[in-house]
Amino acid sequence: MRPILFLLVTSSLIAQNGGQFRDWKPDPAEARIRPVKACAEFRSATGYEFSIIAAELVAEAAGVPEYCRVTGLIQPDIRFEVDLPSSWNKRLYMSGNGGFAGDNVETGGALANRMKAIRNGFVATGTNTGHDAMLEQGASFALSRQKLLDFAFRAVHVTVMTAKTLTAAYYGGGPSRSYFDGCSTGGRQGLILAQRFPDDFDGIVVGAPVLNFTGTMINYARMIRALAAGPIPESKMKLLAETLYAECDAKDGLTDGLIDDPRKCNFKPSRDLPKCATGANGESDPSCFTEKQIESLETIYGDMVVQGKRLFPGWPVGAETVIQTGRSGWVPWLIRDEGLTQSANLATSFFRFMAFPERNPPDIAKLDFEKDIPRMEPIHTILDATDTDLTRFQKRGGRIVMYHGWADAALNPLMGLEYYEKVTERFGTATKDFFRLFMVPGMPHCSGGPGVGTFDALTALTQWVEKGTPPERIIGAQNARGMKRTRPLCPHPQVARYKGTGSSEEAANFACAAPK
Repeated sequence: MRPILFLLVTSSLIAQNGGQFRDWKPDPAEARIRPVKACAEFRSATGYEFSIIAAELVAEAAGVPEYCRVTGLIQPDIRFEVDLPSSWNKRLYMSGNGGFAGDNVETGGALANRMKAIRNGFVATGTNTGHDAMLEQGASFALSRQKLLDFAFRAVHVTVMTAKTLTAAYYGGGPSRSYFDGCSTGGRQGLILAQRFPDDFDGIVVGAPVLNFTGTMINYARMIRALAAGPIPESKMKLLAETLYAECDAKDGLTDGLIDDPRKCNFKPSRDLPKCATGANGESDPSCFTEKQIESLETIYGDMVVQGKRLFPGWPVGAETVIQTGRSGWVPWLIRDEGLTQSANLATSFFRFMAFPERNPPDIAKLDFEKDIPRMEPIHTILDATDTDLTRFQKRGGRIVMYHGWADAALNPLMGLEYYEKVTERFGTATKDFFRLFMVPGMPHCSGGPGVGTFDALTALTQWVEKGTPPERIIGAQNARGMKRTRPLCPHPQVARYKGTGSSEEAANFACAAPK
């Protein structure tokens, strides 16, 4: 049964924001490039660097123009696809992965992302990062040192190198601009590219990055341990959400189901939640919380501190509320009445195959944080994208647009925000000239939620790279549960401030301003 759970986790983490290319408007005067060779000729392009499995010309259909579809393999097991439109705008687009990756590049979300790019004239590419999730479930691929390195950083780099080689052969010249777009694991990949391979892309969209993958898994283990001692049933999430939103929602000037900065919320479970009577059967009573349940919540919201050092931020409030699924945003990430949570699945696989493969399997409940965390330095060095030195990327003119939902129950939003603030400490006011962060109130993991979780960060990025126009705001939208809402997303530390007149559901009635 465990492998099936790993598959569910992996497939659910093919994360992306569906709004990309929404605002893209091709320049009718822009010259388009036609191929200088036949698509089928790529079948002879196999060499030491890569093997071509198939090359076929795909006819125009369903709004997708004709393109050359090339699939191949980079040793040892990096599958890739490069799609080359017959009318090309001289740009390349690569989409990232989710979870432990291993996704089939020829189907699903990976294919859908590339089709959007092809519709707009981009060459599009993607990779499985070096393993097949159907055969190597969860993080089991990491028992191979090479596959671990491929997943961590090599696969995205060599795939785009290969895509540029094929592009130059097909059109007689390489791309003038290259863009990467990823969320979750894809966000981590984007930062890895900027840190390790600054020449690969001109612009990078970084969504909800699991940039501190190791720290995230350690913190998952801490929360799993706390929740084992004081489980929170799903039935109690309504009371939790209503209590904290009553405390926090209106602090930004509007009572609209959104918290624009959870750090300003003074919610404390031990003080603000109703407590079950001593001796009563309160574990399942939806009107109160037991002492153990309150202790669990205090752990989740509190920083992780080991030997007096803060290792990981506590979870900000906001994700507890009901989202489009009709369930709390914490379900199934942090709590679940039946079966393992997604955080438990990911952490179990991480510790078994990546952190401590010599322990088979390791017991999360018996992790010794003081002794085991230092032993995870090797996996941290390989996997995490925490390096703030983006000097090479900045100097070559690269641009980054990063976003994270404040209501993300999968990846702690403070992880990305604190990384951005450390970059700002390093580069000062010059940071905004190449790197901007957009926090999204009410958005869970990568998209959706009661906030304006659909937006086009990619077009904003291309305008910045190609026209020198930095994104001063990105318009987000929501169209769910009968609600139609638009609102500007603002570059951190600015927030969207209501002007005081007009509908609070329309972006035109908000301005980006410094927080109060």
